[in-house]
Amino acid sequence: MPDAIELLKVRRSVKPREMSGPGPSPADLDTILTIGARVPDHGKLTPWRFIVFEGDARVRAGDIIAKVFAKKNPGAPAAEIEIEKRRLMDAPLVIGVVSFTRPHPKVPPWEQELSAGASAMNIVTAATALGYGANWLTGWFAFDRDVLDGLGLKADEKLAGFIHIGTPAKPSEDRPRPALADIVTRF
Repeated sequence: MPDAIELLKVRRSVKPREMSGPGPSPADLDTILTIGARVPDHGKLTPWRFIVFEGDARVRAGDIIAKVFAKKNPGAPAAEIEIEKRRLMDAPLVIGVVSFTRPHPKVPPWEQELSAGASAMNIVTAATALGYGANWLTGWFAFDRDVLDGLGLKADEKLAGFIHIGTPAKPSEDRPRPALADIVTRF
């Protein structure tokens, strides 16, 4: 297992189209989800949950996405509908991170949403540490209420994102990162 600091220095997102199988084993998936649940969570509210899409579940989710897309875009060509149908098909495993808030006198909703974001990032980092490629994505369908309803989210739940996980088909290239001088001030 790589050194934690070195891993964090070189972590990169891998495009789902540049992933293949195998995806995480059941034991690796349990590890990834366990680490996803080990995040700051003031008030112990657990304001997030996970939906695992693998195998045929990715196909069923794609059918929902494509159906909503076709309904909202009646003139869309069949090729565009097919693209929507395959949204979760590139990586062998996709984890939906669901975010919701609970009323609390000391923990505002924004802080609870940040906890869900921390959970998503922990999932990406854990998958990377285990040797998989990972990518946290959204897209129109992550914010569309009809899609969310079709995927089983409750009315008060949002999708923080889809984490695509698989075996990288090639080394990923780094992108330019901000210089610390451009993003750090001292008070």
